[in-house]
Formats: sequence, C-alpha cells, structure tokens
Amino acid sequence: MKKGIFIFLFSALALISQAQVLSPVLWTFSSKKIGDKSYEIRLTANIQKSWHMYSQTQPADAIVNPTVVSFKTNPLVKLDGKLVELGKLELYKDKKLGISANQYSDKLEYVQKVKLKSSAKTKMVGSVEFQTCDDKKCLPSKKVDFSIALD
Repeated sequence: MKKGIFIFLFSALALISQAQVLSPVLWTFSSKKIGDKSYEIRLTANIQKSWHMYSQTQPADAIVNPTVVSFKTNPLVKLDGKLVELGKLELYKDKKLGISANQYSDKLEYVQKVKLKSSAKTKMVGSVEFQTCDDKKCLPSKKVDFSIALD
C-alpha cells in the first residue's frame, strides 16, 4: 500500500512540475554572409499563440522587463551599426492601471550587422534576456545563451 501511495505522489509531482515549466518562445540563431568579411547575425523568436514578449525600448510608464541582447566582446569582430528589431510592434495600454508596453506577438527578429577584422573563422557569443506574458500571467525573465559561427 505504501509503495502505491509513493508512486502516486511521485507521478503527481512530476506532472505538476512539467505543467509549471512554460516556454512560449522558441529561439533560432543564425548568420548570413552579406559581403566581404560582413555578416548579419539573426536572433529569431517564434512566439506561441496568445503570448507576447517585449521590445528593447519601452514607454516611460511601462513596468515590464525590456528585452536585452548582449554580445560578448570578440577581438576579431566589430559590430556594424545598432541592433535592429524587426516585427509587428504592438502598443499595449491598460487605462485602469495607467501603464503601457511595446510588445510583439508571433515572431520577432533581432538583426546585427558585423564585420570581421581578419579572414579567421570565429563566432559571435552572447545572450538574450526576455520576458513573456499572456492575458493572464507573466513569466519571470529568462536568459538564453547563443553561439553563432561566422565562416
């Protein structure tokens, strides 16, 4: 009898822990050669239906965590311009709470142009930290590391 109760409790705990792990964003990372020693780095977020994530830039009255993309310094690579955010920007406004947010649904892409300082093969390493919400809850911020080959 005790063994049966233990198996039931263990199974119930396993199901609860699986149900609590939500990952509404699937990331892909890639590079594309666009010229001699020039590349585009692409960080693509595919966002599940009914979820959204937040822009790097937020209105003054926002209370959400903006997305932060960080690149580790690589002595063989120079960033060429600013990180570009591509997607259909949505302005969310909650009149009751007096807050707003810049957010994206479905798909969001970050594009960074880079130039190699030499012909050596190398990679861009970094992370993206982001928060996701649906109409009922927000998940804690999540950090995803990436490493993208440039060759």
